[in-house]
Order: sequence, then structure tokens, then C-alpha cells
Amino acid sequence: MGLDEWLMKFPRIVAGAAWLPLPATGTGLFNDDPNQACLVAIRFSPVVQKRVPTMSQATPNYLQPGIPAGLKWVSMPVVPATAESLQGFGQLIARDQYEAFQIEIVRWPASGWRPVDEDSGDEGGTTAGIFTSQWKGDILYGVNEAVGGHYILGYSQAPESATEDHSQDPTHLLMWHANYHPDGGQLFFPLQPEPFYVPLALPGDDVRPEDFICFQFTGEQGLYIHPNIWHDGVFARRGTQRFFDRQGAVHARVSVDFPREFHCLLAANLTP
Repeated sequence: MGLDEWLMKFPRIVAGAAWLPLPATGTGLFNDDPNQACLVAIRFSPVVQKRVPTMSQATPNYLQPGIPAGLKWVSMPVVPATAESLQGFGQLIARDQYEAFQIEIVRWPASGWRPVDEDSGDEGGTTAGIFTSQWKGDILYGVNEAVGGHYILGYSQAPESATEDHSQDPTHLLMWHANYHPDGGQLFFPLQPEPFYVPLALPGDDVRPEDFICFQFTGEQGLYIHPNIWHDGVFARRGTQRFFDRQGAVHARVSVDFPREFHCLLAANLTP
């Protein structure tokens, strides 16, 4: 009996597994007597193709991102930040709330079937400092004192033509990178009552450029974002703006690099 005939005669599919008879020892590879065979289960798993970031994507160079020229722009809707529009992302924070607001800290995950004790795994606490968002010409820089970070947050012109030699107000916001913190939430409160913007997307590692919404804030209230929410700091409307920042001290960061993964920049129109 040939292989094709043998497979046609014996297999049956049960719950995603093919059960095939295996010949008894010493009877030959394809035994005509099924009574001398035993059964072996072969389980078939679907093949799911995932995007696997390279090392350069997983650890971005925030001050020298090396963005290629000629990238397309994917537009983000600009939406006023309200209690309703921020549902699922986080919440607005009033001036009398931000100093004492409790940051969510995610319990350290168990590595096996035994759970982490309920009185442990979330004791790393928070860290706080000033987050400065500063436009220098066409380039927006960010400095996060809470975690010692220094970044290029975005651009007002295509990066290959962006300069720092003027003081004109930006007309667009071009974002090249975003991240989320699986260990805890994050709070930003403006220390000057000036407008600012925060692009956000809901959790999920299969995030796409089209998932982002650019929320517009008046500067009278701050923002708290939940753990796992995609973001990339706070974006001043113009000039320099300072924010109180509090976040989880572990500061785990999961990144997406739009130029390298999607060959694009995220764009928001800052003009009325």
C-alpha cells in the first residue's frame, strides 16, 4: 500500500488533530493489517505571521532616529480631549487632583502556573519629575526628568528638510515613534495653561498607524493614561511647555517605529 492510499484509508480528524495508525514493530512501514497498528496523534497548529521588530526597532535612538526621506504621511484625526472621548485611554485630571492622583501599577507577571502573592509584585512605586516639550524651529524635543530621557518627539516639516533656525509656530505635528508602559500608568499635568496635544492608541502589539487619535487639550486640565496605552509624551502647541510627570518606576517600554515598520510618519494638522 502506498502512502497516499494509507492516509486515505486510516486518518480521521478530531478537534484539529489527525489521528493516524502507526505500524506495529517489525511489520514494515505500511502494514496492510490495521489490527497490528497503534494510533499516533499529529496536531496541526495554524501558522500566524507576526511582525518581529529588529534590535534597532526595539531600542530606538531617540536623538538620532535616522528617518528615511520621502515617507508618506498618515493623518491622525484631531479630537478635543473630553471625559467621553478619552474613555478607554485614560481621563482628564484637574488642578486639585494631579499631585495626589494614584498611578496604576501592574503586578509583576507570574512565570508559571503559581500566582504571584497578592501582597507583592507591585511595590516598585512611582517616579516623578518635569517633562519639558520644546519646539526648536521644525523639531520638537522632549526631556523627561523622571526617567532621564531626552528625545526628538516629532517634526513640523519632513525630517529631511527640518531646521532649527526659525521661531515660527508649527503647522503640523509629525510623529515617528510611540511606546507603551506595561508596568504602570502615566500622568501629565501642564504647569502653564497652554494648549498641547497627545496622540494615543488603544492597547495591542499589532497596532497600526490608522489606530492613533491626536487628542487636543486646552491646558486647563492634565491627562492620565492607563497602562498599555500607546503614546509618546506630550506635544506643546508652540514654544516651550513644562509638565508635571508621574509614572511607574519600573518604566518598561514597548516601542513601535513607524518609518521602519510602516514606511510612514503620523501627521496631525495643528492649524484651525
